This record gives sequence, C-alpha cells and structure tokens, in this order.
Amino acid sequence: MMKQFTVLVVDDSAVVRRNLTNILSKDPMVREIMTASDPVFAQQKMAVAWPDVIILDVEMPRMDGISFLKQIMAERPTPVIICSSLTEEGAALTMEAVASGAVDIITKPKLNVGGFLEESADRFLHAVRAASISNVSRLAKRRERPSAPDIVSRGPALAGTTYKLVAIGTSTGGTNALEMILTDLPPLSPPIAIVQHMPERFTAQFAQRLNSLSQIEVKEAVNGEEIRPGLAVIAPGNRHMQVRMSGARFYAEIKDGPPVNHHRPSVDVLFRSVAERVGPNAVGIIMTGMGDDGARGLLDMKKAGAFTLAQDESSCVVFGMPKEAIALGAADRVLPLSAIAAEIVRHGH
Repeated sequence: MMKQFTVLVVDDSAVVRRNLTNILSKDPMVREIMTASDPVFAQQKMAVAWPDVIILDVEMPRMDGISFLKQIMAERPTPVIICSSLTEEGAALTMEAVASGAVDIITKPKLNVGGFLEESADRFLHAVRAASISNVSRLAKRRERPSAPDIVSRGPALAGTTYKLVAIGTSTGGTNALEMILTDLPPLSPPIAIVQHMPERFTAQFAQRLNSLSQIEVKEAVNGEEIRPGLAVIAPGNRHMQVRMSGARFYAEIKDGPPVNHHRPSVDVLFRSVAERVGPNAVGIIMTGMGDDGARGLLDMKKAGAFTLAQDESSCVVFGMPKEAIALGAADRVLPLSAIAAEIVRHGH
C-alpha cells in the first residue's frame, strides 16, 4: 500500500522548481513539497525534515548534484531522481549518477522547460511514485556482492550448443539489477534482449557502461541486427523492441508506436513478440519495477512453452512488476536476484 510522501526539489532554476512543484501538487500522494536552489540550502532543510524522495539537478552552484547524491547515499540512502539537461548530453555524468544510486532519470530540455515538463507530467509522477516506495538500501547490497566463479567456469561448456533467447524486462531499480546479472554471465552466454524503462538517449550510454563491465557484449539494439550468443541488446529509449526468429537465429525489430502500459519501450511488447515468434525456445525474466508492464506478456510466454522467472520481493527495489506476474501465475520460478544469472546459464541452451 502506498502512503503519502514528502518530496524535495533541488534545482537552481526557479522555473524548473515552480513547474515541478505545480505538477507534484496535483498528486494526492504528495504530502509536502520542499524546494532548494542548491545542495547547500537543501542540506539546511534536510537537517530539519528529511524528505522521502529527492529530485536533483546535476549542475548547480556551490556543490554539484553528483557529489550531493554520493553524500546522501553514504549518510542516509534515499530515493533520488536525477532531473537535468546535462544528463541528456554527458554519458559519463549520467552513468555516474546511476552508479551512485539514482533510481531514475528525467530529462529536461534547455528551451521551453515548462511546456516540456507539463507534457511529461505522467511519466514524471510515475517515476516519483515508484521512487517513494523503492528500497534503495538494496542497491548498495548489490554493489557489494561477491563474484560468481561457479557461473563463469561453466562458460566453455556452452560452446556448440543451441541457444535459447533470453528476454528480460525491468524498470525502477533495474539498472543496478541488470549490472549484477550481466557482469556475472560468462562470455558464451545465450542471446539476450532487454527492455529497461529509461528515457531516450540514455539507453546507449547505459549499454556502453554495462559493456565495459561485462564479459559479454552489451549494446543498444539496432533494427534488423542478429541477437547472437554472447550479446545482450537493450531496447532504445522511446522505441519499442520486438524479436523475430529466422531459422535458428534471432533478430531485433525496433519500432515506433504508442506507449503500452504508459511505457515506450514496453516489456509487454517484447515479451508478446517472443511468445508469438520464439515460443518454447525462450526464457522470460521479469524484475524490479513499479506497475504491471510485462506481467501479461510473461504469462503469454509461459503459455507458449517458455521457461519464466520472476525476481523475488526480498531482492527487488520495487516489488511491482514481478508481483503482478506472480499473481497471474506467469512465473515458473521466483528467485532472488543473485540466483538469476545461474538460471540464465542453466536454461539458456
């Protein structure tokens, strides 16, 4: 059950603070809205009343947002949403925010900020609500996990096998969850197609970060490319991704279209295409995130003969999407995040 929560908006732009305050004030779940023009003023307000969610700009006077984010996560882990035009341009800065514990990223343009934020109000409020019920303490636990040599050692044994396609869907908390899974996989892993709810322009940067950390190759999906063993593709922000099968090979299809379950890319779009076109030659995995995107698609995959997994509540940052899938009977197994990479290896060939 959701409860009312307090939000602190930290941004040096008075226009942004005013527009975000106006949008937040329309949500009955928001109990109080505080604002600060920079992290120093924010610290003074947080000394009196600590917020439930922080919306944070990156470039501000006296202290930058990334330094403030790291300080928050070290002192008292709190859900933080990065909201900045800089995150749209700077790959390193964006990924540093994600690596430092930001649960979501919201973009804002340099021009017509007010109009843009009003148009994006639904997505913004969805992100804030998801942040309010997220357990960010689990992000730190993931980064401190031990390595998984038993999984890596099985890699050579997969050579020459017929691989299944692995389809993964996730949202809030998924950036860290995907990092944990993909960095635990051996080089010879099954082909993987991923939908992570993330704004346009960030998915390529996110893929580059994961690629630098993983033994497998990770990249933003390109229309028509083969999803081969040892490769994970991530759906581009603001585009749907489907999968088609030709012979024993899998290919990505990147498409426009209206949002599904308020999301583009949508996990349901990916999962349903896999159910229809790949059937029993697939593994479906639904992970941390708010809402129900992917739950019905995972059920379609299970009915088509695929092996299906849901992340368990204890390891989720937000136990929303997996919970809905489990309630529908869509998951063959419910597992902690730490066990999912091994299942991919076990069932992916």
